[in-house]
Amino acid sequence: MSTFLAELVGTMILIVLGGGVVAGSLLKFSKAENSGWVVITIAWGFAVAIAAYTVGGISGAHLNPALTIAFATIGDFPWADVPMYIIAQILGAIIGAIIVYIAYLPHWSQTKDQDAKLAVFATIPAIRHPLANMVTEMIGTFILLLGILALGGNSLADGINPLLVGIIVIAIGMSLGGPTGYAINPARDLGPRIAHFFLPIPGKRDSDWSYAFVPIVGPIIGGVTGALFYKQFFLNENSVAFWLFTTLFVVICVVAFITQSKAAKKEIV
Repeated sequence: MSTFLAELVGTMILIVLGGGVVAGSLLKFSKAENSGWVVITIAWGFAVAIAAYTVGGISGAHLNPALTIAFATIGDFPWADVPMYIIAQILGAIIGAIIVYIAYLPHWSQTKDQDAKLAVFATIPAIRHPLANMVTEMIGTFILLLGILALGGNSLADGINPLLVGIIVIAIGMSLGGPTGYAINPARDLGPRIAHFFLPIPGKRDSDWSYAFVPIVGPIIGGVTGALFYKQFFLNENSVAFWLFTTLFVVICVVAFITQSKAAKKEIV
């Protein structure tokens, strides 16, 4: 199997299991309906682990453009292969979302909540504030990359890494997933959002393209910053890129704080 196909298949498995648990929890008359956030976060973590076990030996199981770009930024992955990996990840996510749609075929017409149907495919913020939402995605993906790279600094049993990465994803979902639904992966959000746009889902709403940039840009900035942070402070490898991305990270946080404060004052008035 080629690395392209491995990334496609791995991301497809990720979305089938991750999107599938959201569908089971949200769609009407599913036997898992209302199973809740804990079930969703645990299943997403296991989805990451299973996908990584499936294709990790072939492609490294990035399954996430933010990881691929971050690894390339710190020199752990060739830039020449980045476009191929990202295309494979997005295509795999689209196919995975289509499979989820087929698996729950009778339930779409029975579900009247349009937001619930969109949430099976793409993230929707609990409180819409794009900059603040982006900050949440940045923080979550920062932790993801830092955690993944830090695993390499420990003596671990062979084959346990994918499971530990899945546990990191569970922890991020439970701790930081509430505000945005924790995409922490541009392909995980963009691919299924594209599928939602094209699929003949009964009574669906728009695909919320005005928000789509948040789970793309946020994870990339956060992931690259997390990887550079690891190199800077854990490996003592100083770089200009670290200070540039850290400055960008801080600026976005400050602007988000200012705009949110202004919005809060208007609400009080």
